Amino acid sequence: MTTIVPTSEEDPFLSVVQFTSQLAWADAGPEAAEPEISRLCREAEESIVAGKWLELASLMVTSAELVSSKMSEKDLECTYTIICSLVKNANSAEDVLEMVKAISSKVVQQPNDKPSLRLKILFNLYNLLDHPYARFQVYMKALTLAVEGKVTEYVVPSFKKIDNFLKEWNIDIKDQRELFLAIANVLRENKSLVNDSLKFLTKYLATFSNEDAQVLDEAKEEAVRAVIEFVKASSIFQLLKIFLTQRLNAYSEFRASNSECLQSYGLVDEDCVTKMRLLSLVDLASDESGKIPYTSIKDTLQVKEEEVELWIVKAITAKLIDCKMDQMNQVVIVSRCSEREFGSKQWQSLRTKLATWRDNIENVISTIESNKATEEGSQASSASAAAIQGLSVR
Repeated sequence: MTTIVPTSEEDPFLSVVQFTSQLAWADAGPEAAEPEISRLCREAEESIVAGKWLELASLMVTSAELVSSKMSEKDLECTYTIICSLVKNANSAEDVLEMVKAISSKVVQQPNDKPSLRLKILFNLYNLLDHPYARFQVYMKALTLAVEGKVTEYVVPSFKKIDNFLKEWNIDIKDQRELFLAIANVLRENKSLVNDSLKFLTKYLATFSNEDAQVLDEAKEEAVRAVIEFVKASSIFQLLKIFLTQRLNAYSEFRASNSECLQSYGLVDEDCVTKMRLLSLVDLASDESGKIPYTSIKDTLQVKEEEVELWIVKAITAKLIDCKMDQMNQVVIVSRCSEREFGSKQWQSLRTKLATWRDNIENVISTIESNKATEEGSQASSASAAAIQGLSVR
């Protein structure tokens, strides 16, 4: 609980107004500054006398934010401690809510200026409040500030108490929905907390269970995100990625730390190893050199030297590769291999091959036409010579 301790007989609220207004007008010169400082202090004093605490809070927080960048962290914290204490003077619950809205909105307005201190100010304000819904409003502002100011590590520990907070705040479904989504967004900032983010995203989606189609549209985007995050967070996604793009060593590492995963999905390790050895051999065969040393196959497939040719034959039988084994030089000469994936690299390779084939065909056609023209020319010359010879004989 934050406690405000006055340190002098001077009104702390007037002291804050005078301090912030002096900072604001420090570069204007005495003639311009003094009338404005006096005016602001007079307005503050009138609000105090009239008990208009909401107006005073708006005046003070606006003045403080104008010069917050000029203040030290200590001065800014002291200034806001006094401003936040105004909630104790509020005349009604409605005034408390309005005052909290005015103060917290200004605190989060500059999230990149002393963000951790601003978060501390919000939590100090939270502890000063007795109004449950006002506390909820401050907490939501704290979550926004944590994400925008990149200080989420300071709010994450509080998520363990969310169930207790919900009982205390007694908020409706709409506010719960807003809360769960905000927490999911905070947790999403930390890659190690993706599963926790998914948990709160699921809670958010659960609040739509009894809603009509029009309201459900609001959750469509987050529902898609939940599915994607679930797939990415699950170990089966990692396994699928290994089978698609990686080699046997990656599978072995996965198996060592996820043995239960294989059993839970009914996967047999021996079958997986066989599949990964064949895919690893395809990966080796895709090398542009077109030659694979036996030693590379042995190391990549993690087999004995005498088993290398056996796995080459298995790959040929499965129609994964076409190749010849050069036993003398201990290399495999690859003429074709299947693609494990078909992305931009493969499209580019296909384009290059098609362009080469087109050029070769054009060369063949050009050669045929050239030979044809030569042959027709020779035949015409022979016919002319024969005709001339016939005339001479006559």
